[in-house]
Amino acid sequence: MKPAAAKPETLLEVSHLKKAYGKKQALKNVSFALKEGSSFGFLGPNGAGKSTTMKILAGIVKADSGSVRLLGRDIARDPRAASRHIGYVPQEITLYEKLSAYDNLVFFGQAYGVAGNDLKRRIGEVLEKTGLRDRARDEVQTYSGGMKRRINIAAAMLHRPKLLILDEPTVGIDPQSRNHILESVRTLNRMGSTIVYTTHYMEEVEAISTRIGILDHGRLIAEGTKEELVRQLAREEKLVIATDGVSPEAVEELRGHRQVERVDVEGNDITVYLQSASTYLQDILFILSNHQVRIRTLNRVEPDLETVFLALTGRTLRD
Repeated sequence: MKPAAAKPETLLEVSHLKKAYGKKQALKNVSFALKEGSSFGFLGPNGAGKSTTMKILAGIVKADSGSVRLLGRDIARDPRAASRHIGYVPQEITLYEKLSAYDNLVFFGQAYGVAGNDLKRRIGEVLEKTGLRDRARDEVQTYSGGMKRRINIAAAMLHRPKLLILDEPTVGIDPQSRNHILESVRTLNRMGSTIVYTTHYMEEVEAISTRIGILDHGRLIAEGTKEELVRQLAREEKLVIATDGVSPEAVEELRGHRQVERVDVEGNDITVYLQSASTYLQDILFILSNHQVRIRTLNRVEPDLETVFLALTGRTLRD
């Protein structure tokens, strides 16, 4: 009989973070915790407080109150010790343009305390992971925006951090670089690194994250797995019905149904938002049939993460 696998330890504990810039309250009592080897995706509209949270986690910005504990230690009390376990990739590219990628990695590796043959080996590893080994000796100023972002991430990986923080690392880059970045992050997570990732792309969070947090107006308003969030928070499903012709009387009766939240009409298409499409489908079909509305196609669209986000924030992710 095999021994039970050890449960992952808590790596990061974030408690009651608050941060203001002048009169603007950027963070309002944000708390969450991450297990070792997990991957946490932050979603939120512009100005929600995502970047402020990332900078506090990385020890770059100090919170007004609250705490961040990494491996049980408060990072504000010993930021230098914490930095040995943290890799931070900011939104802004932080590279020396006139140096080669290799020389940039030497500089950042030494800053993280990696040197000698160990540094050379790790530079080779990160260049391989980011797909830039053949361009390593070229000056960074000759790189595309996507390639620069890949080297930026490579620099944060050199010291093999336990916690890797990435703040919107794929903004404005080409699809090839984006795929390289996402695969690099997945690989690091499989190898044991704990990931905190912010993005404006819903599909990235879904592809990378084991847990998801939704931040809005400085508050963490929801947190859980994708399935938990959809199950707990999505308020409605929808039926998309293509017809041969819409009856105003049918639409009026649909809108009067006790379980229908909303009815939208565009041309000959009717979209019905309701609490349970499967339970009340027969009611909808009866109403349409009773008004001689002929149905061409009918599709049931189940709630997804986008639905949850819109329901909670009243905005789409890229608003």
